[in-house]
Amino acid sequence: MKARAGFDAKFDRLGLEGENTKSGPMCNLYSLTKGQAAVRDWFRARQDRTGNLPLFPGIFPDQMAPIVRAGAYRERELVMARWGMPGPPQYGGAVVTNVRNLDSPHWRGWLGTHNRCLIPATSFCEYADTKPRKTPIWFALNEDRPLFAFAGLWTGWRGIRGPKSAPVEGRHELFGFLTTEANAIVAPIHPKAMPVILTTPDEFDRWLEGDTADALSLQRPLPDGALEIVAKGEKEDPPVESRLFG
Repeated sequence: MKARAGFDAKFDRLGLEGENTKSGPMCNLYSLTKGQAAVRDWFRARQDRTGNLPLFPGIFPDQMAPIVRAGAYRERELVMARWGMPGPPQYGGAVVTNVRNLDSPHWRGWLGTHNRCLIPATSFCEYADTKPRKTPIWFALNEDRPLFAFAGLWTGWRGIRGPKSAPVEGRHELFGFLTTEANAIVAPIHPKAMPVILTTPDEFDRWLEGDTADALSLQRPLPDGALEIVAKGEKEDPPVESRLFG
């Protein structure tokens, strides 16, 4: 246990938050249940390279999901990438889904505009520490699950990724998103952290195009009144329409 605690302390100092940190899972499950056109329009993506984009009631680490980034000529493009940034080699290169300490040398090279991205979402999940098993708790801006974005980073990477049952070798485009202190809505469920959530076109612009200092100032909790618990108990958060008519 002592060795494990030492590893976790070093993991935290590097700003690496993933599936196995000492306070339990971080935000390793989210949904995107608005249609492709709505995603393109809200995030002003001029190019769409995702093909026929389905709805995503549950997105887990190492799965493919859409992100919005600056492409050629700084035009925004909607592309698919795999969730989980490469971790530092000295810690085995473990997949990193959530990024907290941006002063860590590991992240400095990815903080410029080229590597920032928006990660479209409609809700995210944290797990309540209930017995005999943990309970999924879903958070959204309101019951209608309007679109928002996680403040994300992306990078190209070569190696083996994907599920153990179907590993994929070659070049991958990977992403992760920033976390910050938990607000009063999330803290009773997960006191350690919550995702950095962007909700307005101005915030999208600042994250994708702003200078580094201004962009990183967005790493703050969402105001308490801007977030609510919308579902409990399931590992998916399906579209609102399916709840009404399904």
